[in-house]
Amino acid sequence: MYQIAICDSEIAELDRVERILASGRSPLAGSAFLIRRFISAEDLLRKVEAGYYQPDILLMGVNEPEGAGIDAVRRMRGMGNNGKVILFAASAEYALAAFGVAAVSYLLKPVSEKALFGALDRILEDMGYDRHHYVLLEVGSHIRRFTLKDIVYCEAQGKKQYMCLRGGEYVLLRKTMTQLRKLFCSHRQFVEIGVSYIVNLEHVERWDRQTLLLDNGQEIYLPRGAYQRLPVF
Repeated sequence: MYQIAICDSEIAELDRVERILASGRSPLAGSAFLIRRFISAEDLLRKVEAGYYQPDILLMGVNEPEGAGIDAVRRMRGMGNNGKVILFAASAEYALAAFGVAAVSYLLKPVSEKALFGALDRILEDMGYDRHHYVLLEVGSHIRRFTLKDIVYCEAQGKKQYMCLRGGEYVLLRKTMTQLRKLFCSHRQFVEIGVSYIVNLEHVERWDRQTLLLDNGQEIYLPRGAYQRLPVF
């Protein structure tokens, strides 16, 4: 899970940046991340120095005219934090100083969705993270992150939907099959088998016109016409 810190003395800007980050259009959508807000750079620094908190991504208000935000990032670097930094400020006055703390981007207030999404895309690419390799699903009373390659298939059993994972775990999902089709079938390795199954082809050993054999030894019977619709890679 990614730890994301937003720090700015202006509550309105904190609210704005957090709304953008949590948007369904955000590059972080579908990723496991936790946002923490700080209205004081000193509060953030105390938690980092004490070892309680290490943000992977920091969005820091420069806090003109003192430029305190840049000084706070510099002090965090001295504590060993190598998180990705996005600075935002009301003017370009401290843009040159941003290079000194290895900031990824320097954005002007009010921060726009387009500018912030562009900065996040660069950060995620640099971190080697592909958000399309993961899904977040509600399981019981909490949210779990699942790696797509670990998902063998989803199955409808009456009014309940289950997901079978590599290793044999079965997970009861709080989604309809229609919602699961929309979520998974946008990924080329997942295919719909009749009305009851969504199968990850990466776990398929072989198939013929009647059955599909999974790498866990399980067989799934193919309904009429399903064989012709299966892709060949």
